[in-house]
Amino acid sequence: MAPTITPAITSSQEHLALDHKLRKPLVEKLRRERINSNIEQLKSLLGPEFLKQQPESKLEKADILEMTVCFLRQLQQQNQQQRKLLNHFNQQQSSSDTNLKESDFSPLSSTVQTSLTKEKSPGTEPLWRPW
Repeated sequence: MAPTITPAITSSQEHLALDHKLRKPLVEKLRRERINSNIEQLKSLLGPEFLKQQPESKLEKADILEMTVCFLRQLQQQNQQQRKLLNHFNQQQSSSDTNLKESDFSPLSSTVQTSLTKEKSPGTEPLWRPW
């Protein structure tokens, strides 16, 4: 029994190996096309940046990738700096708001409370004045 199964397994393994050999170039071609397409998209998205760097030269794929990484790093640093500035301004604004609430309004409210308690004291009525 064993000799009859072995040729069937061998032929299916050979078939899979042949199938793999036939598909591998096709898969590799599709992979290269994806890479090239994405590099061209990067080049078109960052076109002005590329023209600043090397206006008349033909860019290799490695150049496009390198310039893209540099541009993204610059963009990331700018975003971090903007975030730091916004946080700083927000902290300054919140501290100034807190100072306004504590210093400007609390004496006013205590003055109003004092005058209201004086008016409500029993036995003393405020004088009526026409002006």
